[in-house]
Amino acid sequence: MARAAKRAWQRMLSGRRLDLLDPTPMDIEIADIAHGLAFVARWNGQTRGDWAYTVAEHSLLVEQIHARADPDCEPQWRLAALLHDAPEYVIGDMISPVKAAIGSEYGEMDARLAAAIHRRFGLPAQLPVAVRRAIKRADRISAWLEAIQIAGFSRAEADRLFPAPEPELLQGLEIRLRPPLETRNAYLARFNALIEEMDRKS
Repeated sequence: MARAAKRAWQRMLSGRRLDLLDPTPMDIEIADIAHGLAFVARWNGQTRGDWAYTVAEHSLLVEQIHARADPDCEPQWRLAALLHDAPEYVIGDMISPVKAAIGSEYGEMDARLAAAIHRRFGLPAQLPVAVRRAIKRADRISAWLEAIQIAGFSRAEADRLFPAPEPELLQGLEIRLRPPLETRNAYLARFNALIEEMDRKS
């Protein structure tokens, strides 16, 4: 008896069927991304509070930090910051020690999904190096803030693992914990605002 082929796709709530090994832009919908990220917990769920701190909430914070660090940043690169962890809507958020143990396969899948997501929303498949570095810096600042506010790290531990941010970048920033529906809607609203701004500039 022939063995059934392994399934490499996931059906989304939108009805799309996304091939995880060969994703295409046509199978990607922002509603699926927003919904998935609003239910994926950062830090493996090991955070204080009555709600999980989700990847969607983290992404909103990273985009805010990125824009604050570069107020003249083009809206397309702010969109890239909002979408920087978008592949995790289907492959989840693995903490760094797990990624290191697994090896390159997770990173390769993440990169293929990211390229398809970028093309779907009018971004280059591969971001410019300077943009990628700026978003990574905002991502690490967000991680520093999350670590000391909700993930149980001491300030000294956070300073060793992540770059200590400039005080002006942190002023007024807050870690938000809220129900997934609210986070999903906030993510979609920010996405739509950035797309509108991109359209006005095009």
